[in-house]
Amino acid sequence: MRFKNDIVIIGQQPWDTEIGSNCKDIAVELSKTNRVLYINSPLDRITLLRGKNDPKIKKRVNVIKGREDGLVRIQENLWNYYPDCMVESINWLSNSFLFEQLNRFNNLKFSGSVKKAIKHLGFHGFILFNDNEIFKGYYLKEFLNPILSIYYSRDYMIGVDYWKRHGIRLEPKLIRKSDLCFSNSEYLADYCKRYNKNSFNVGQGCDVQDFVNIPNIIPESLKGIRRKIVGYVGSLNSERLDISIIADIASSLKDCCVVLVGPEDDQFKRSVLHQFDNVFFAGQKPASELPLYINVFDVCINPQLVNEITIGNYPRKIDEYLAVGKPVVATKTKTMEFFKDFVYLAETSEDYVRLLTLALVEDNDTRRSERRNFALTHSWEESVKKMAVEINKLLEV
Repeated sequence: MRFKNDIVIIGQQPWDTEIGSNCKDIAVELSKTNRVLYINSPLDRITLLRGKNDPKIKKRVNVIKGREDGLVRIQENLWNYYPDCMVESINWLSNSFLFEQLNRFNNLKFSGSVKKAIKHLGFHGFILFNDNEIFKGYYLKEFLNPILSIYYSRDYMIGVDYWKRHGIRLEPKLIRKSDLCFSNSEYLADYCKRYNKNSFNVGQGCDVQDFVNIPNIIPESLKGIRRKIVGYVGSLNSERLDISIIADIASSLKDCCVVLVGPEDDQFKRSVLHQFDNVFFAGQKPASELPLYINVFDVCINPQLVNEITIGNYPRKIDEYLAVGKPVVATKTKTMEFFKDFVYLAETSEDYVRLLTLALVEDNDTRRSERRNFALTHSWEESVKKMAVEINKLLEV
């Protein structure tokens, strides 16, 4: 990576998020050769009202009121900043003109706070990296005046209800005015290219080293299971996962136990899955324990729905499964075609049942080694190197 600049990162996920974050991983990788300022999204009024007793919200309020310093050093060359401002919650507005005026006002407040951190750290000639923040980052190129602005598309955001009303109109404009657009899948790169020719698929990184050479320890909650385990790790989100496929797997493979590790949304909590004696909900676990669970699985699944939200999605969990060496059956999408030599791709419940049976039979040491080696090529170092190639082209012009 040849460029060496100050970098300001904004996005939807704050540093204190409890789930995996592409943007945090990218920030850490960039900080190896650049100074990086990672900005948490500013607190908005509705979030404050709904979560005023949440310690994370209290932290943000304390920063706004001047009781705590919002600038936190994470490690060498990397800082996290809690903005000392609160913005208005405006996404409920249906009038596009009024929304854009108030959104500009929110961006102005947000940028004013960011400028304080930039000045304190002595950043200059910096690159602005926007991780899918369509609204709160819409005007920051104009207000912060970076030498280069980058839009990072890691999900088809306007497929999500929250972003549809104004995002369908604004995201293409944001992509168009950005100097560069990066994505983690070919589908999303093609989407960005409709509006900006400087759009590139830089692939997906994964901290696969955490999933290699795992100690052979069975988690306490799984010690009573005596059947083959078909496992899933991740949020149990009914907008992204097909509950009916999981139910069909459980009903068809009664000699197996389906283990689901992750927090459930309301639809999952009410689902028929809780009526099966061979479906086990392990609940949410610390990230450090997830490799232990995957290591116990006999075969892993990613039974995602194919819809606007998921069709361009690059599931990080696939690399994690493969890094452990496990056979994987996943729903076939354009992005998953990338894994076709190492993952069994299914389109129907019948495919899942058939391929899970086949995966259990065909698994061996050679295949496990091939899966691990493939996963190890998907590092954040490689992804950021691809970004660097395109960044250098523009910086050198």
